[in-house]
Amino acid sequence: FCWNKRNVILVKKRNLIYKLNKLFVTNADYGCNVVKYFNYDKIKKEEVDGVKQFILNEKVDIVFFSLSVLDKKQIEKFIDFSEDNQKKIKFLPDNETIISENHIIEYYNYIPILTFQITHLDDPIIKIIKRSFDVLFSLIVILLVLSWLIPILAFFIKRESNGPVFFKQGRPGLNEKEFMCYKFRSMNINKTTEKEASRNDPRVTKIGKFMRKTSIDELPQFFNVLLGEMSVVGPRPHLWSQNKVYGSKIKKYMARHYVKPGITGLAQVS
Repeated sequence: FCWNKRNVILVKKRNLIYKLNKLFVTNADYGCNVVKYFNYDKIKKEEVDGVKQFILNEKVDIVFFSLSVLDKKQIEKFIDFSEDNQKKIKFLPDNETIISENHIIEYYNYIPILTFQITHLDDPIIKIIKRSFDVLFSLIVILLVLSWLIPILAFFIKRESNGPVFFKQGRPGLNEKEFMCYKFRSMNINKTTEKEASRNDPRVTKIGKFMRKTSIDELPQFFNVLLGEMSVVGPRPHLWSQNKVYGSKIKKYMARHYVKPGITGLAQVS
């Protein structure tokens, strides 16, 4: 279901899409505001670009497609587009098209809807289990480790350089929304914090080198986990500058924003 009045568009061919439109109009509980619907028998390349631009310009949240208006290549491109721009895309299986993607079938009243499931965290039960683990684990670390480690590291950090004990910086999080990521300060105060640290970086302090080598500087992020901004396990929150570079070069990179960033992830354990 669509909650909190999401803007949606319908790209249709058959009567089923008309029924879905009527369902949204007569049932406010679905929370779907139909901004526009496009009428295509078969959608052409230039029409695909027009739909994409409309989605971005009008801040559309969800797109409903009749599967019969798209070919397999167009479906794949729309899936990539939805992942890169954090848009939900749903298909009405009104023909015998078979798609070898991870998907689930939902029912809006009696109308079957095919939804591509990008993450299993869309399942409310899994989401509750993961959040419960995050809260419990972060509390254990904060109470049993950080409670005595913070005063010790604060002494060495303040002794070596002036400035705060903690460093905070805006990072892209869930749905690419910014949050303040916490770390122990490992550098002297400088104006180039968006510049990634290099080997033998002169900005890094002596205690900072030790903390970075052992990853102790990342431990304050358990407070981010407790606040619900991060998870214990998930993709690392990159700098905004890195996000822009990688997002333009790596296919499906932006799909990482469908989940909360984590303290440890695949790159760290590999």
